[in-house]
Amino acid sequence: MLGVAIQGAGNVSTEHIKAYRNNPNTRVVAIGSRTLDSARKKAAECGVECDLFDNYDRLLAHPEIDIVSICTPPDRHAAETITAARAGKHMLIEKPVANTREELEAMHGAVTRAGVKTVVSFVLRWNPMVQSIKQAVAKGWVGRPLLVQADYWHGPTNERPEKWSRPRWAPMVTGGIVHGGCHAMDAARYILDNDEVVLVTGVSPTYPGYGEPYRPTTLAAVRFAGGPAGKISGATEFFMPYVFNVEVFGDEGVIRNNCFYTKQLPGQRDFGTFPTILPDSGSVSHHPFQEMIDHLVDCIRTDTESHDNLAVAVNTHLACFAAEESAAAGSAPIHL
Repeated sequence: MLGVAIQGAGNVSTEHIKAYRNNPNTRVVAIGSRTLDSARKKAAECGVECDLFDNYDRLLAHPEIDIVSICTPPDRHAAETITAARAGKHMLIEKPVANTREELEAMHGAVTRAGVKTVVSFVLRWNPMVQSIKQAVAKGWVGRPLLVQADYWHGPTNERPEKWSRPRWAPMVTGGIVHGGCHAMDAARYILDNDEVVLVTGVSPTYPGYGEPYRPTTLAAVRFAGGPAGKISGATEFFMPYVFNVEVFGDEGVIRNNCFYTKQLPGQRDFGTFPTILPDSGSVSHHPFQEMIDHLVDCIRTDTESHDNLAVAVNTHLACFAAEESAAAGSAPIHL
């Protein structure tokens, strides 16, 4: 039985707690937050009896903790990851895992030295549509992948403007392609077997004053090491319902979300569809946290590195950082 600490008491922590409680090999033994009151409210909301902390060092000293789920705002992820690694704890880290290259490098170094298992919360890797696309590409439905497109379009400021003006939150220092669009960048890489991005050019709107200090819309043209090109976009300002697109274009077929057109079906006159669950909601309760957390637990129990660990996520985050930097510099290409 693995003991789990949940660090952070926001909406996403609820889904972490549910998933750990449903796993037969884990038990939630602690919840940490900025205040004991918020930790207490989260425990009551989820029906959990556990120890409560408003001090992260004391939480990590709890003798029964093996895993820490880091569910705090992005500006706290780096320090909390490094501290947990030094304490020898396995981790599930919410995304984005860092706001800067320097934070990312320090986190990766700490985790590598500690030899602990990590999974980054790119939870859409376990979405049935994304998994089906990956399997179809592996089976040759598109032939040689030439272009991968992925889009994260979410307008949370339209739905809950108060979420982005909380007095205790640090200002957003990364743009939309880092904050949420990293899911799109990661999905594209996952479908291509974690192929690394090697070249990035970013573009954003250029209205006077736009992107100061937060660049909410950025599009990245990327090149993968294995040869395909990519178009990745992230936006958190559009006035529209949540949309997450994944498209793969090849020399023998095309997949557009749950639609396909392929030489493997001779005589096909129009796009076909496959049954699946679309990633069509921005609500955390819609996402497959159970499968992701079960995967983390399996990796720990079998001493196996995850396909979604921090080392893999480094390239995803570097590509997103580069997209923001390129866009701010007049779309100058950046080699990774």
